[in-house]
Amino acid sequence: MKTKITWHFAVITATALLLTSCHKQLECDSNAPLATVKLFATGLNNPRGLKFGPDGNLYVAEGGIGGTSSSGKQCMQVPAPVGPYKGSTTGGRISWINSNGERKTLSDQFPSSINNLGDISGVGDVAFIDNSLYALITGAGCSHGVPKIPNGIVRVNANGKLTSIANLSKFIQDHPVKHPEADDFEPDGDWYSMINVEGNFYAIEANHGELDKITPDGNISRIIDISASQGHIVPTVVTYHKGNFYVGNLHPFPIKDGSSSIYKITPSGNISVWATGFTTILGIAFDKQDRLYVLQNTTGNQFPTPGAGSIVRLNPSGAKEIITSSLSLPTGLTIGPDDKLYVSNIGFGPIAIGGGEILQISLRNCLCDTNFKLDGLK
Repeated sequence: MKTKITWHFAVITATALLLTSCHKQLECDSNAPLATVKLFATGLNNPRGLKFGPDGNLYVAEGGIGGTSSSGKQCMQVPAPVGPYKGSTTGGRISWINSNGERKTLSDQFPSSINNLGDISGVGDVAFIDNSLYALITGAGCSHGVPKIPNGIVRVNANGKLTSIANLSKFIQDHPVKHPEADDFEPDGDWYSMINVEGNFYAIEANHGELDKITPDGNISRIIDISASQGHIVPTVVTYHKGNFYVGNLHPFPIKDGSSSIYKITPSGNISVWATGFTTILGIAFDKQDRLYVLQNTTGNQFPTPGAGSIVRLNPSGAKEIITSSLSLPTGLTIGPDDKLYVSNIGFGPIAIGGGEILQISLRNCLCDTNFKLDGLK
């Protein structure tokens, strides 16, 4: 009994100290906004996923500029009104941006395609293994007007040339999911997000609905067919945190506020709904305090709308805070080594060729969550 009382006293004392510390920090910054948004870099072409490299520079995947070639009757086409696509073997791009926000082209020799609605895809995301950069190609394949290059993962060599690692177009065609959406079907897939976990890649495919593992030597295996249990929810982004994968979804159009969720997926492929009440999720990232930042492309409108994007922070207690709003068609989110958020903004739309940008978001200096829960205190 004495041990139990002592333990409770210690917890209560620690709680009081933590709340006092939190109060002081919040009081110090009570008139400050939760975040300060700064334009960090400009001149990007449909920017998407982004990661910091081991050299400290920011690497940005870009959809590129689209193409003009059609594959016609060579293969199955994407159904109207989204299809057909027109593509090019070049035009997709990866840029790198230094600490001063200066952008330079690493390579523009990636495929790029444009669909019948004007949306452009090329490079979906980037990831590093050691000092090697890898790219997730999502704008290629015959159904995108690029019959000679499949969607997949490539390594970007020091000389700028690309080495194919995995053919993701072939994998999804050979391994169909249980519940594809016939009226909105991408034969080569719509690969949106890729991460490196312990030396292997994990990629999310949004149209078919799956999470796949790809080894550096090109072996592909499916972690989970998300469509089998969740239907056509359009999973878009994946992150990894404390032993599990977390996936956010877009949800089919028209947009319905609160229709997107965060799903937890175990390494063995078990899926569960982890958090709800989000909208059009296109980016997720955990910080060092286990808080999840959720990038919403559009809220309050039925279709993607400039100026209607936002970032919501989900605290460990389950409390939500809007960090910033009025973003314009944001498409990617990462946390830098400086603990600031970096967002791909104007990620698609009429001015996204050359008008894409990266925003830097500095957070208010309070690391406490006043709504936290204490486990073990009855």
